[in-house]
Amino acid sequence: MGLTGTLLAIDAGNSKTDVAVVAEDGTVLGAARGGGFQPPLVGVKAAVDALAEIVGRAWEGARGTGLPPSFAHVAACLANADLPVEEAELLAALVARGWSRSVRVHNDTFAILRAGLDEPRGVAVVCGAGINCVGMTPDGRTARFPAIGKISGDWGGGSAMAEEALWFAARAEDGRGEPTELAHALPAHFGLETMYALIEALHLGRIPFERRHELTPVLFRVSAAGDPVALALVHRLAEEVAALSAVALGRLGLLDEEAPVMLGGSVLAARHPQLEDRIVELLGVRAPKATIGFVTAPPVLGAGLLALDEVAAAPAAAARLREHYGA
Repeated sequence: MGLTGTLLAIDAGNSKTDVAVVAEDGTVLGAARGGGFQPPLVGVKAAVDALAEIVGRAWEGARGTGLPPSFAHVAACLANADLPVEEAELLAALVARGWSRSVRVHNDTFAILRAGLDEPRGVAVVCGAGINCVGMTPDGRTARFPAIGKISGDWGGGSAMAEEALWFAARAEDGRGEPTELAHALPAHFGLETMYALIEALHLGRIPFERRHELTPVLFRVSAAGDPVALALVHRLAEEVAALSAVALGRLGLLDEEAPVMLGGSVLAARHPQLEDRIVELLGVRAPKATIGFVTAPPVLGAGLLALDEVAAAPAAAARLREHYGA
């Protein structure tokens, strides 16, 4: 038997996983953190096995015992749950664990959206390593995109911005493209003098692939100094954010009424003025009634709020949970 009425909130991103055991009054009873959740790399079974270890630690923190976990509801916000078929596969794997008869799987972007809202109504655009957008309404309707890269029409995110910056900088140095300060600033970030040297270092692995994301802040710095090429890339990202937001609002029937658009992820949360001002300008035209906000609360809060929504908890429970996470 489990603790009566306890809920399990899971925010499993690509790089880290946060789990919380939450009472129906919003009290956090136990919590644990672990590594990223990446079924495409390790398979669903291995990914859920790793998740189970983190859940076990959170459960033991709540109970002080190793008895099997049992919850009134599980809200699992998972990275790589981008398509309905992926959600169904992950749902089956979680149900098979026997944690609860009531389990809901959401893409992890929904956790960020819910963390920023007082009620489950609005749209969120998340821009970190990649980019995604989701929306929801209190009656259960959602808006979302496949968000699996170029094949699903996506552009943006820190990784894409870094690659675009490298492309323009390489062409600037060899004469195929227009001049840009990126050709000097990008290699300088790694202590190199030329784009040729940076290209060689990246190609031969002397600079690890995962370090390319460090170039995104360099792009924004060059943009802020007035470089036209860098500024055009920043404005292109603003166009993507505005387009995603307006389409999601339209799908939910929220374009003609006041509705929040929450911005999150490392790129948007950095509040770069040139990016933020352009987003505000574009949304003022495409979705003039939208109100823009920024999500800085931990996404596991959103997973917990989704769990409380599912059991129709009292408003005081959501307030208590927000207070726990300082939101």
